[in-house]
Amino acid sequence: MKRKRIKYFFLFPSIFWVLAFTIFPLVYSLSLTLFRVRLGKPARFVGLANFARILSDYKMWHSLRITLVYVAVTVALQVILGLLIALLFHQEIKGKSLFRALLILPIFCTPVAVGYLGLTVFYEEGGPINSILMSFFGTKIPWLSNPFWAWVAILLLDIWQWTPFCFLVILAGLQSLPEEIYDAAYLDSSSEWEIFRKITFPMVQPVIVIVLLLRLIESFKIFDVVYSLTGGGPGTSTEVYSLFTYRTGLKFFDFGYASVLGYLLLAMVSVVVNIFFRRIREVYG
Repeated sequence: MKRKRIKYFFLFPSIFWVLAFTIFPLVYSLSLTLFRVRLGKPARFVGLANFARILSDYKMWHSLRITLVYVAVTVALQVILGLLIALLFHQEIKGKSLFRALLILPIFCTPVAVGYLGLTVFYEEGGPINSILMSFFGTKIPWLSNPFWAWVAILLLDIWQWTPFCFLVILAGLQSLPEEIYDAAYLDSSSEWEIFRKITFPMVQPVIVIVLLLRLIESFKIFDVVYSLTGGGPGTSTEVYSLFTYRTGLKFFDFGYASVLGYLLLAMVSVVVNIFFRRIREVYG
């Protein structure tokens, strides 16, 4: 009898954690979507008005549009570069272990620190990149004051940080492929491209799909780098969806509408994950 009670005693902390920090916030934020809640004022029931407000909120659609563009560009480039680097490191090259260790260092940086690092690197007056450009080409780039270049700076930082993750996972997939298949393939063909297209890529494709899915989910939640590097500026040109939601709830204290925005993001990510899992089941199930 004591043993049965002891197992519940050890389970209690984890159950309490899930209830307090997962279930309760979800239920409470869902209830907030039906109210107009502002700091210092009593909550007022508005029904589905917060949901209807989304349709006419051009700022929300603007932030959603630039987030989708960001996700498409960064995830595609990260996976492609990760695959190319993994193929390179799958070969026998000198100092491979050292280079691999150096390459994965950006993964361990916190995104906020990466954003502040970007402030130094992309500083327009005397920053290292503009200093090099001035020395060789006599020109400099308005990295953080021009909407286009501000986005380029964010994309470069994100690709620098998360391409190593894609590379590491894909490399692990490549190293798990059986050597016997390649020995037989080289008897029939000496073309590296043909072997990659017909053998390597199809076999490592499930790993690439998983990497793609993980990066898609994470990229939709981009916040830290943008907040610390540009703050959504210049203007609102880099105000991603998560940053817009943050400002709605914690700057303008419109908690009901911010909850709706949070659930919309959850719905979008859930749809993406569903599509991917269905596709995986169709192809590999």
